[in-house]
Amino acid sequence: MNGNADVTNELAAFLRLRRERLAPDDLALPRNGRSRRTPGLRREEVAELAGVSVDYVIRLEQGRGLRPSPEVLYGLARALRLSDDERAYLFDLAGQRAEARVAPSGQVAGPVARLVHDLSPLPCMLLDHRFDILAWNREMAALMMDFGTVPDRQRNTLWLCFVHPGLRDFYRDREHVMREGIADLRAAWAANAGDAALGELVGELQMQSEEFVRLWALRDVKVNGRGSKPLLHPRVGPLTVDFEVLNPLQDPGHRLIIYRASDPASQAALDEIAREAADGPRALHGAATG
Repeated sequence: MNGNADVTNELAAFLRLRRERLAPDDLALPRNGRSRRTPGLRREEVAELAGVSVDYVIRLEQGRGLRPSPEVLYGLARALRLSDDERAYLFDLAGQRAEARVAPSGQVAGPVARLVHDLSPLPCMLLDHRFDILAWNREMAALMMDFGTVPDRQRNTLWLCFVHPGLRDFYRDREHVMREGIADLRAAWAANAGDAALGELVGELQMQSEEFVRLWALRDVKVNGRGSKPLLHPRVGPLTVDFEVLNPLQDPGHRLIIYRASDPASQAALDEIAREAADGPRALHGAATG
């Protein structure tokens, strides 16, 4: 599709098709003795279920250039019984950010969790949209810290970075790394406004870290898909890693974080860390492996 007109027309066609796909019996609606000349729900029924006017539904289905709000889109998605994929498509067509389809905290997709292990010797971990650490391999534990020693509730990258003393000096450019981390968190927080657990995390960090309060007030917003981080490992010394963030198609709320050395000296440091990690247990770490 090209241009706003095509998107508007596609939105109109999509809404019409989904309305025609539904029958009153699907929603336990009364038939009121009126015959139906066309299949599916009437526009009046969709309007009532979605909490909008009939005229608004008509204009949407006629492609008359409306840009519905997220609240209206949620109502339409609910009225039309859209699946997660259909709802995301509706939001995209309307030019609105679709709500994240997230897995419950602590739920790990088995294949992705196993991939974390398979990527050894590259340090790797799996996060959810709240930055909770769901799985990690032994190289990541040897590089950062043994996440298995941390209570489940605190096993969160941002909580550890801002509150746990073990990572206070881990980032050589701490200001930059923490500021980017908060910018990423703010984007996730806005995209998941209804997530009480994520809101609680923000509130807890505000209570426990003045540094977090200062950086959160900057209102930076940035999703960090790749970049570099200069680190200071307590045993091997300084090194720099490049990171890549991958989102599994089947679990878009998850983030697979992979570290690679930025230069030969850093590669030598990672090799030494990997040799240390090899002396430990080979089992995959994480909340669940599926």
